Amino acid sequence: MRNRYSKFFFPRWLTLLFFILVLCILMSTTGLYLGYLYISKDLPQISSLKDYDPPVITTVYADNNVKIAEFYHERRIVTPMNKISKYVTAAFIAAEDSRFFTHQGIDLIGIIRAALKNIEAGGVVQGGSTITQQVTKSFLLTPERKFKRKLKEAILAYRIEKRFSKEDILYLYLNQIYLGHGAYGVAAAAENYFGKSIQDLNIAEAAMLAGLPRAPSKYSPFHHPQKARERQIYALNRMFAEGYITRTQADDAKQTTLDIKARHSLFMDSAPFYTEYIRQYVEKKYGKKQLYQEGLQIYAAVNIEMQEKAQAEVAKGLRALDHRHGWRKPLKKLTPEQITAWTAQRTAKQLKKPLRTGDLTTAVVIKVDDRRKTVRVRLGKTDGQIKLADM
Repeated sequence: MRNRYSKFFFPRWLTLLFFILVLCILMSTTGLYLGYLYISKDLPQISSLKDYDPPVITTVYADNNVKIAEFYHERRIVTPMNKISKYVTAAFIAAEDSRFFTHQGIDLIGIIRAALKNIEAGGVVQGGSTITQQVTKSFLLTPERKFKRKLKEAILAYRIEKRFSKEDILYLYLNQIYLGHGAYGVAAAAENYFGKSIQDLNIAEAAMLAGLPRAPSKYSPFHHPQKARERQIYALNRMFAEGYITRTQADDAKQTTLDIKARHSLFMDSAPFYTEYIRQYVEKKYGKKQLYQEGLQIYAAVNIEMQEKAQAEVAKGLRALDHRHGWRKPLKKLTPEQITAWTAQRTAKQLKKPLRTGDLTTAVVIKVDDRRKTVRVRLGKTDGQIKLADM
């Protein structure tokens, strides 16, 4: 006679399989926990992010409060989130981490999506790292590409998400990230590329900046405008897809001509000798760290108008002295092939910074005309003429 409870008993092999499965789960869980303890035992403290105090620019001002020089190792302008254009924030989130406001530091969906896109494209066109992971890597870990470091990055990213607000994480990211040509953070990049304050950037400019983090040198608007343009369009498409801008705004931004400006050196513009003396004095009195990292505000007694006149008179006197010494020797002699190469190089430089009246420059003598008493010289894309009497 069968036991009335027999229907609740499993076959012996099924019971054994169940216990083996439970044991495997327990062992896996224990292994993962022990692995977590091992990896996390020497992790850096995320509390250091609360005291964010990066190297910032020391600025020198003339007697009328006009900026005349900057000293720095990393050109960074730390800017609060309420001073950063909403388009800049939207562009970086859309291009770098569209699920930023929903994930907890690691975006598994984003990793899978990026992997599929990369397989489809046959190369790396999207990354799987979140903005929080990028903050972790930038502040707390070395850039080495090892599996153990990626695990540390994931643990720290999760901890950062638990400890800091999303706005705090964005603040760290947008002020710390390197965007090429010596610019650290979006505010310095806005000045570098557009000569603008970060809060004044339009959609097209914001998207251009958002295309840079992947490889700032590869997508430089100065050196690789077409590649920079492709990344800009990608960022604009992502902004539209995520609902940050309308289709009309995206299309208008794609048609916007950007005025990419090579940032000039303030140090060499107005009073280079005066500001060099200030640099030496401050470094000697207060040290390099104070000068290059602490963001000092230095107010000098120099009057720029008087300084420029004084420098012009000194230059005038030096040229007069040089003229009295007469013709010396050429700097060097070039073959026709070398002249062609030199001309091409010089033309590229001239296009970046056109020559102005009074500038000193190097030129190649192409022809000496004894009958007309003139010398024809090549400066790059143009030729010039000098009278022998003026040599």
